Amino acid sequence: MTTTTAPTGRTRALRPALRVLAMVACLPYIGLKVAWVAGSRVGIPAGSVLLDHHTLMVVANSLSVLADAIVVLLALLLTRPWGTRVRAWLLAFPMWAATGLLAPIMTGYPGQLIASLLGGSGPVSTPAATREPFLDAWVFPVVYGGFILQGLSLGTLFVLYARDRWGHVWAGRLGGLPAGLVGPRTRAVAVAGSVLALVPAALHALWACGVTAGLSPAFAAEYDSDHATVDVVRVLFLVLAAAASLCLVWRRPAGLRLRTVLAAAWVGSGAAGCWGAYMTLVMLLPVNEAGKRPSAQMITAYAGEMITGFLLAGCLTVVLARLDRRRSGTA
Repeated sequence: MTTTTAPTGRTRALRPALRVLAMVACLPYIGLKVAWVAGSRVGIPAGSVLLDHHTLMVVANSLSVLADAIVVLLALLLTRPWGTRVRAWLLAFPMWAATGLLAPIMTGYPGQLIASLLGGSGPVSTPAATREPFLDAWVFPVVYGGFILQGLSLGTLFVLYARDRWGHVWAGRLGGLPAGLVGPRTRAVAVAGSVLALVPAALHALWACGVTAGLSPAFAAEYDSDHATVDVVRVLFLVLAAAASLCLVWRRPAGLRLRTVLAAAWVGSGAAGCWGAYMTLVMLLPVNEAGKRPSAQMITAYAGEMITGFLLAGCLTVVLARLDRRRSGTA
């Protein structure tokens, strides 16, 4: 993937501003995490479950700082001349992961606020005394606000970068894709991933509708509109990933713009795969109280998301690689 188009005058001026915005948006999260690693308890109330495992918290927060620091590196890569010489695979995975981790926050957190304003129960509307201590209320808008700004700025930079470097790859419509672009094995993987997505999607949909079967006792007792909103978002991204992937491998509907389907498959598979992986790791962390241990159904839902996301991302990778070779004249 070597095709590169020079940025236009308007986007040339926009990119430095977006780069600064992405970097500044990382500061609240990185600042809090560094403070916690250093021993500060700012934003953490007494009795918070975050204080139960000190060593685990230090390790997790250190990894979080590293992950958000990658956003800074990506912002530089997407806006500096040397960034156009980076191999595609070195950029693709961290950008796919960043998209997958940020997109659910960008949709889920505003959804939680709207649900709260409409009368739903959650941290905004429920007195702190009735909920188990976790984080001070001010932490969520500060950190999630930063994540949303990261997603908007970094996402825009990536779209501009990809358009300049690989715009030839996503030109046209689904019906214009070569008939032999996708083989039977890739189609089989896409179908398998889409069928597998039904399991976590069904579980999340049931929980969002108020069915607590399959939830651990402690989680069922705390389930509120915030949790329901998150489950709805998970269902939507699973459906998006499966639908876009199937459209891509079957080249139907023929009139759909290729770039729209590729973007949907990218975001959907990233959200399912990366958040599924993150939550699977969370479910496997040690828990002292039996009632708080995740149920088999909860682990199945998150692990199913993870597997679905990575399977469908694999299909997307195959399509993009083959399409680039054909349109670049290298195959």
